[in-house]
Amino acid sequence: MLGAQLAAAPYVSRLQEELARISLQELEGWADLIYRAWENDRWVFILGNGGSGTTASHMSEDLGKSTLRPEDLKDESKKRLKVLSLTDNAGWIMAVGNDVAYDQIFVQQLMNYGGKGDLVIAISGSGNSPNVLNAVDWANRHGLTTFGLTGYSGGKLKHMAQHGLHVPLDDMGMVESIHLCLFHWALNDVYARINGEGRYATSGASR
Repeated sequence: MLGAQLAAAPYVSRLQEELARISLQELEGWADLIYRAWENDRWVFILGNGGSGTTASHMSEDLGKSTLRPEDLKDESKKRLKVLSLTDNAGWIMAVGNDVAYDQIFVQQLMNYGGKGDLVIAISGSGNSPNVLNAVDWANRHGLTTFGLTGYSGGKLKHMAQHGLHVPLDDMGMVESIHLCLFHWALNDVYARINGEGRYATSGASR
């Protein structure tokens, strides 16, 4: 754990160094995929375990609410991004984990909800979580688009997902923090494109 080895100042410096190593092409591609899902009226499904599972919940909430202008939240005619965190259905997760297998908790939900053209955002620091990999494998085989958020070496997920953003760092806490930090840029970019604001105010909703 880097925080156990480094004092506050060098820890923050290391975080800045790791952020500077991120592929901007991968980050921009992530925002493009989310915007394309909104544009094509497709679902976005987000999944992960542990800290990445709560990150999935955070991302789902933000994408559902914060892609809209505050004044549009009560507008029933406003087109919305359809997004769902597969970590939030506790009853279903417990039933599948108990009655089938824990590595089935996400893919079983996708079998009910997912369809061709939908987007799956799979988060795994190690890239080797079996329940995440099973969901991505099913999605790949059924015409969904898959995006992997990984750390460490990227594991199997880095190679299995069709698209992705990799944080090449062997520290789970910093990897998870970077995933969420970069998500907020993608969220803001999608918001600006949907609403024609910021750098998209005059150019329309396209990069």
